[in-house]
Amino acid sequence: MAFTIAISKNRTPLKNNIWVQIFVVFFLVNWINSYIGNTDTANWFLENTLVFIFLLFLVFTYKKYKFSDLSYLLVCVYLCLHVYGSKYTYAENPFGYWLKDALDLSRNHYDRIVHFSFGFLLAYPMREMFLKWLKFPTWVAWTLPIEITLSISAFYELIEWAVADVFFKAQGDAYLGTQGDIWDAQKDIFLAFIGSILATTIVSFVKKALNLREK
Repeated sequence: MAFTIAISKNRTPLKNNIWVQIFVVFFLVNWINSYIGNTDTANWFLENTLVFIFLLFLVFTYKKYKFSDLSYLLVCVYLCLHVYGSKYTYAENPFGYWLKDALDLSRNHYDRIVHFSFGFLLAYPMREMFLKWLKFPTWVAWTLPIEITLSISAFYELIEWAVADVFFKAQGDAYLGTQGDIWDAQKDIFLAFIGSILATTIVSFVKKALNLREK
């Protein structure tokens, strides 16, 4: 079965799409695993609120629009990175500690990885949605993912502030994961922004190299 990308003309329904079935099963296994043995259940639910919302969006829009297999793969990878972080809290993530020791870093950078991944992995699905589903002009479909990544990242930092300082103070430190960095929010926003620019730039170069044309 062909692996579809944004410019592919056809989309394979879920019941016949082995790729998407694999992505769904892989994510669900990781999601369940992230809950089992989590270090802070209240924080797990807070971290996964947006996951529930995102999944509901994908489910309820599926009949109207099916993303390409590549977009579903990128979404799956991003969600798996996020739920893995929610299992231990971002600041206490084992993989982040391994990187800290291996690269002699000053802090656990797992949260930085996920913020960068938000822009890098989701820019392509957003571009596909604007181009193929909403039929926006090509230049708009290229620009909006970067602008939306920047906007959502800033809005997410506001949500983190509200959670940590207004609504759920008990989970505040675990949810924020600033690790003493007063510029943590700004750095997270910047990394997501850079990730989206890098993703769109790579796709642009690949398209030009392969002489692909968007229709």
